[in-house]
Amino acid sequence: MDVSTEHQELFVLLQEIISDIKIILMAFYRFYRARTRPRGCTQVDNRPTYSLKLKIQKQLEHMHDLVNFTDETCINNLRMSRNAFGRLCYLLENNGGLVNTRNVTVCEQVAIFLIVLAHHKKNCIVKHDFKRSGYTISKHFNGVLSVLLKLHSLFLVKPTPIEDDCTNELWKWFKGCLGALDGTYIPLRVAQKDKARYRNRKGDVSVNVLAVYDINMNYVYMLCGWEGSAADSRVLKDAITRDNGFRVPDGKYYLCDSGYTNGEGFLAPYRGVRYHIQEWNSHRTPPQNSHELFNYVHARARNVIERSFALLKGRWAILRSNSFYPVKAQNRIIMACALLHNYIRIEMPFDPLEAEFPEVDDEISDDPNVGFID
Repeated sequence: MDVSTEHQELFVLLQEIISDIKIILMAFYRFYRARTRPRGCTQVDNRPTYSLKLKIQKQLEHMHDLVNFTDETCINNLRMSRNAFGRLCYLLENNGGLVNTRNVTVCEQVAIFLIVLAHHKKNCIVKHDFKRSGYTISKHFNGVLSVLLKLHSLFLVKPTPIEDDCTNELWKWFKGCLGALDGTYIPLRVAQKDKARYRNRKGDVSVNVLAVYDINMNYVYMLCGWEGSAADSRVLKDAITRDNGFRVPDGKYYLCDSGYTNGEGFLAPYRGVRYHIQEWNSHRTPPQNSHELFNYVHARARNVIERSFALLKGRWAILRSNSFYPVKAQNRIIMACALLHNYIRIEMPFDPLEAEFPEVDDEISDDPNVGFID
């Protein structure tokens, strides 16, 4: 054999050995990196990215912490107990047509919706908590909102008039009364050119909302959309004249304050006579004439709507500050909060939040020198 041929064969053999060594070293390096890297994490451009398996696990753990842990945790986060949350999901799925998507269940869609209302969280915060994209959060929030409003007839209550044998200390004086009505301001964010129209008498940019309650603090009717500068009487007139608007049966009426008309179907207090609850506390004198007595019992009964407004805004943080949604969407959100308010009061025998708003203190002076009307 030629010497040059032997050298060539030796050179080829050495190249094969070196190639095998490189392959073994690369395999050993990959094995070492896989052992030292956190489980479920891959390395791309020196940046850790989580696998789909780990992401789904985080999503399930978050939903478990919200819904399946304790009633106290569920109420603090979603404003309702676990049983009430399950019933709500059942109603929205079977009566409203809300369906599971490929990656998001009905329970998670409803939880996203309630989290936004209860804590007024932005899209970027919610998507981080639920490990979803911003598009997914926005899509399912609007989907649950539409289904909930479509089922408004299931959540709104039908008022029952006060009977002659009523023993309720607040309402037994008003035979045939159906409840009370009043307006409230909900802050919102509008364009600069529209701020003048939405600025109310207190100087805040808001929407004027007309709400009608029964004696049990449940919503009977709500009208949203009027600017904060609109008068309460103008909003009530619009509600009555609508085709499917607010209706008062013949012979029945609602209690209202002096900002509304005192006519058929509406009973307002006497003007020029002390009326508000703060004017009847223990440091003031009791009613001195028939007009003051009427205003006194009228204010005690109508105070139910003030407690209802406080409870509504206390439960849903999105109603206490400027929303980042358009005006039309914000009005729909207000109505959805009212429907959920009714649902929680019906489905939850005990509401911890309601316990924080006690009944009105109606104590009056015990001074024996002060006379009472006969």
